[in-house]
Amino acid sequence: MRRSHSRSDGAVGDCEAVIAESCYLLRAQAGAAEAIIENVRTGVFQIPMQLSQAAAPLQRLFRKYRDREMDLADACLVHLANVLETGDIFTLDSDFEIYRWGE
Repeated sequence: MRRSHSRSDGAVGDCEAVIAESCYLLRAQAGAAEAIIENVRTGVFQIPMQLSQAAAPLQRLFRKYRDREMDLADACLVHLANVLETGDIFTLDSDFEIYRWGE
């Protein structure tokens, strides 16, 4: 998985955009997509946000970071960090040095 928010109960808070992006990025790895979806099915990856309910905050993030060309997965993770009140985000994306949450 490319990035996620780790919770104290061992589950990983994530969003569907990150799950989709992870499956895409790991498509050349045999069994990777199936393993990711299995982690969703078994509750290892928790999906605490619904895109339709987060649309307005996501739009604000897209406007705020227009110059960075923020993608949906990044916006969802920043939004989740705000909602879950944490900055614990596992990522390989250098844009997270720029993105701010909790403001």
